[in-house]
Amino acid sequence: MKNTPKKPSLLSALIPVIFLTGAISVNVYIFRDEALSGSNQMILFFAAAVAGVVCLINKIQWNHLLNGIVKSTSSAIPAILILLMIGALSGTWLISGVVPAMITYGLKIMHPSYFLVTACIICSIVSVSTGSSWSTVATIGVALLCIGRALGIPESMIGGAIISGAYFGDKISPLSDTTNLASAVTHTELFTHIKYMFITTIPSYIITLIIFVFLGFYSKNILPGTDISVVQASLEGIFNITPWLFLVPLFVIGLIVLKVPALPSIFLGVIAGAVAALIFQPHLIHALFQGDGSFLRKAYVVIMKSMFTQTTIAADNILVSNLLSAGGMKGMLNTVWLIISAMVFGGIMEAGGLLKRITESIIAVARNAASLVVTTVCTCMFVNLTASDQYLSIVIPGRMFAEVYRKKGLKSQNLSRTLEDSGTVTSVLIPWNTCGATQSTVLGIPTLVFLPYCFFNLISPLMTMFFALFKLKIARLEQENTEGD
Repeated sequence: MKNTPKKPSLLSALIPVIFLTGAISVNVYIFRDEALSGSNQMILFFAAAVAGVVCLINKIQWNHLLNGIVKSTSSAIPAILILLMIGALSGTWLISGVVPAMITYGLKIMHPSYFLVTACIICSIVSVSTGSSWSTVATIGVALLCIGRALGIPESMIGGAIISGAYFGDKISPLSDTTNLASAVTHTELFTHIKYMFITTIPSYIITLIIFVFLGFYSKNILPGTDISVVQASLEGIFNITPWLFLVPLFVIGLIVLKVPALPSIFLGVIAGAVAALIFQPHLIHALFQGDGSFLRKAYVVIMKSMFTQTTIAADNILVSNLLSAGGMKGMLNTVWLIISAMVFGGIMEAGGLLKRITESIIAVARNAASLVVTTVCTCMFVNLTASDQYLSIVIPGRMFAEVYRKKGLKSQNLSRTLEDSGTVTSVLIPWNTCGATQSTVLGIPTLVFLPYCFFNLISPLMTMFFALFKLKIARLEQENTEGD
């Protein structure tokens, strides 16, 4: 007789989640900054094993769970490829002088007092223009991080400003994949969705900028900065610094604005960086190659190594030496491992019905418009925590809540806005989420270090709940059942 799968109880569905959160907490306490070097990945595999045991007890076939793992990890392949390309980009942009040029000119115009708010605004402009938080952080974000460090700004604050600005654009840009996804999954017209998001996004953004202004002018955490002229002189002694190098990042931003997908855009940015290295830094290529040979051979070896492995350029200043380092694709492998581990856990949770069982229980508590929005926020954040994927945090709650919102007499833009206010922006705050793992690796700052300063990401879900609780700007269907409100 064929075994019929049983619906998991709420308690059994929560067991893997409880195990994961408890084990991760203990692991981070023990391993500290080394937690992402492998131990957190193993915890995710152990949590996946616990989820698998729960599913097998409920008579769910292993092949079904395996298919869920394959589907989940397959969905992460585009993110992994982009991550590897970003690693290669960091290498070629270093040896080409692109990042050093950004640092040099940035130091001439930026001051510690207004650096944080300026960094947030710059990242906002770039991310709105490109629709990509990942591209923004990997290009201008990395340069701003180096500038901020040279100015004596704590990297935790710098990371928070960069992430806040980058995710502002990721959330509201019509070019953003998450903006289009939230619009599509809720059947909301794109610009209606964006217009409705402005209601909660602009107050969150203004509060964020005010906080960064306050931190810049009044914070006692600003470190004693290095003599900027020393840093500039050191960089100019190593690289041929010229405004022409800015054509490389402008080229990449232009590609993304023209709606060229992120992966080929970043790949072309890698190639552009390699070409710029040949044109502007031939002396550096000679210096980085150990041994004799023709210039073409030296250039091939140096540029290839910058793409796939660690590149470090020595300087006579310790701070500058720390700035002139890039990990290449190899430096991204721990993050790739983390993403795959998280996708395995998320795949079993979804395929086994454990995720659905938990979210159904959350939906059951929604009695009116306010509680429905709060419930949606909690569900999006929960999916980000368990499924470890930004897109799933939009798609799963979007599908689950669409009919509930309609029955409550609420227009679809209420749901689409809430999905973005919670799912899109909180993904980067979770260390094992694809977004959190990627941005942490690109910036070289642990997720939990920059998290307290990601004010826009922290305020956005609170703002959307505030508007719902006080019944502000809640779009209603004119002739629909509004039961429970």
